[in-house]
Amino acid sequence: MTWHREGFADREEAGQQLAEAVRALGLQDPVILALPRGGVPIGYEVAKALGAPLDIVLVRKIGAPGHEEYGIGALVDGASPQVVIDEDAARAVGADQDYIDRKVAEQLEEIERRRAAYRTGPPVPLAGRTIVVVDDGIATGGTVRAALQALARVDAGRIILAVPLAPADVLPEMRALCDEVLCLASPEPFYAVGAHYRDFSQTDDSEVIELLDKARAWVGEG
Repeated sequence: MTWHREGFADREEAGQQLAEAVRALGLQDPVILALPRGGVPIGYEVAKALGAPLDIVLVRKIGAPGHEEYGIGALVDGASPQVVIDEDAARAVGADQDYIDRKVAEQLEEIERRRAAYRTGPPVPLAGRTIVVVDDGIATGGTVRAALQALARVDAGRIILAVPLAPADVLPEMRALCDEVLCLASPEPFYAVGAHYRDFSQTDDSEVIELLDKARAWVGEG
């Protein structure tokens, strides 16, 4: 497993490299939780290598006014819904409570749409399991932070965050929110997650559905 300065070819290659590192941990009975959509191809490769169930954790970014790609927080739906807001960032971009409430409502609608599209079977039970949370990379960490805070309430045996890359300065915070962090590379300067993939094409819903279906098939056969 070697990090090259030109980055990963695509999510499949990144997932295969990450799978090698996760497999080396020798986990017993893990479940892989991917963040849709870009994390699903990564999680698929990890789950395939481990013969583990693959499921999703539905998290949506709350973007800044006029700059949706700049995250000021995130929303996680589920038994313990979480809204995580970076208060300093929200103030800096003029996002008041009314704006945040409106964006939370919008993102809840999108979460429900994705839940209907992706959930072709019951969720994988998480209590007592080793959970491996996977994404295609971390930038500011807001989305992953929200996911880890929500998963802390599911009574898991162990929670591991596994990503191909992240800025070095966000990793200490991530480690404080879970039992272990596995990150293949922290390139400097970081810029953005997509800057370190030669092909960072958007993952669409049909690919997510296809990969989740394939994963369910091998778990059933196993």
